[in-house]
Amino acid sequence: MHPISDRSMNQAEEYDLRIIAGAAELFRQFGIRAVTMDMIASHLGMSKRTIYERFVDKDTLLYAVLDSMILKQRERIENILESSPDVVSAVFTIIRMGRDHAATMNPLIDSDLKKYHSQVLKRLKEKCGHPDHEAGVRILETGIRQGIFRESINAEILSRAFRGVASMAGDEELFPSDMFERRDIMRNVMVSFMRGISTEKGVALIDSMEHTILI
Repeated sequence: MHPISDRSMNQAEEYDLRIIAGAAELFRQFGIRAVTMDMIASHLGMSKRTIYERFVDKDTLLYAVLDSMILKQRERIENILESSPDVVSAVFTIIRMGRDHAATMNPLIDSDLKKYHSQVLKRLKEKCGHPDHEAGVRILETGIRQGIFRESINAEILSRAFRGVASMAGDEELFPSDMFERRDIMRNVMVSFMRGISTEKGVALIDSMEHTILI
């Protein structure tokens, strides 16, 4: 390819990454509905026209932001699984990562997505499936190979249940934050779930670290 074309492509990719990162920062802070293309342009110090040249509308930009987040999440989970001494350590690290990530997100994001950007969610699901489900299968299969989770479990079924348990543990209506500490919910719900699918080896690992890692 001609060098000028290479430079043009690199510049376009740099613009895309910069716009996606800037939009993601504003979405995390204010939610999705409250953020306008004008706000994003002002935040980035570039013209709105430049943004529209790269992303034709807000939904297109939102899709790019979420797609980027999913890819990064998959990479982080894969790195954690590869670098952890066992799957229990990996799960607790992933839980902590998710907790810390959620603390930086505006609580309106989920409702904004479902109410005003359902087509974006549908498009993401068609392309990416459900990253939490895929990660759950990978975690469970790894645990079975390590002798930590019981061989009799069905990874496809349990990964969906795992996702449901995680969602339930974060349900503000079910567990109001003024009544329950997040770490207590995780210990009583998520840890109990993990103990139920674990071998004796897995239970021993969970018992040895649950009070230190989930704080």
